[in-house]
Amino acid sequence: MVLAMNRTAHSAAPAATGENEDVADISALIARLTGEVNEIACEKTRAIQHITNQMKMLALNALIESSRAGAQGAGFAVVAQEVRNVGQQVEAIARDLESQLTARTGSLMSSIEKMTDRSRGERMVDLALNAIELIDRNLYERTCDVRWWATDSAVVDAAAHPDEATIAHVSERLAVILGAYTVYLDLWLCDMQGNIIATGRGDRYAVRGQNIAGTSWFRDARILRTGDDYVAGDVERQPLLGNAQVATYCASVREGGKANGRAIGVLAIHFDWEAQARAIVEGVRVDDDKTRVLLVDSNLRIIASSDGQGLLSERITLTQNGRSNGFYQDRSGSLIAFHATPGYETYKGLGWYGVIIRGS
Repeated sequence: MVLAMNRTAHSAAPAATGENEDVADISALIARLTGEVNEIACEKTRAIQHITNQMKMLALNALIESSRAGAQGAGFAVVAQEVRNVGQQVEAIARDLESQLTARTGSLMSSIEKMTDRSRGERMVDLALNAIELIDRNLYERTCDVRWWATDSAVVDAAAHPDEATIAHVSERLAVILGAYTVYLDLWLCDMQGNIIATGRGDRYAVRGQNIAGTSWFRDARILRTGDDYVAGDVERQPLLGNAQVATYCASVREGGKANGRAIGVLAIHFDWEAQARAIVEGVRVDDDKTRVLLVDSNLRIIASSDGQGLLSERITLTQNGRSNGFYQDRSGSLIAFHATPGYETYKGLGWYGVIIRGS
């Protein structure tokens, strides 16, 4: 899978939710059986009503004949009237039975539908959590990578003494790292003024000498307090990398490679976001092609989408009501499930959400 990491692999696919699927299957079975019982009950009560109608007709005919018979038919008229009364009572019982059965089975089917919707919603929340957890685990690795590589002796030497020899050496070193860590587009070593002094893919991206001091992630990285701290930039298109979608992580390069040393540069690593995120959202198992799997940032901007629509441009509306996770039905009838980033180990996450939208 694309998400496999070279140092510590976190390539687990979205977990199957067999228990929720079983509940949905059982609910569907109960709904079907309930519908069949309701159909049988209605059929039998209609049969009873048909018989009672025949009884009433026979009783009516008997009354007519008894009236013609005069005094001799008086006793028969009493019997005919009783038969008529019995028929009416049976008809009333049949109507009441049909009414009660229809009401009860209707209520039962409504309850089953609600239970099925709840089961589906909970499953979607689980899948949303699974998606955001996968990206959290992978981005936790990025925070480890950038802080580790910022202490590499070649990186520290080039930041301290950026002559042609040290820059050539660190460029080779960065290229070796990129050869093993294929989830990155490029690694940039910058001086404290924001000038890119070395890269790992100079043959592909002619960025050396460019100044990125105006970027928010560099400004934040420049004021990091220690080598243990890092900056996680928003997912964005990077013009210097062919307008590719990247998630940029930065750490400060410090004198002697020590966490409390003086900051002498910034290492920026550009995670190949689009390919990795697409593998996650497309890997989530959903019921049908109407279901949309999303990753959104803290501003609810779409940063990954299973249908490839709205990337970095569309914002969704999410009714959270103070919850970190849940599901609900919107005005259009779509079922929406979400789960906030739980973070992973020392990575607290960036306030992102996994979101799944099932169209009506």
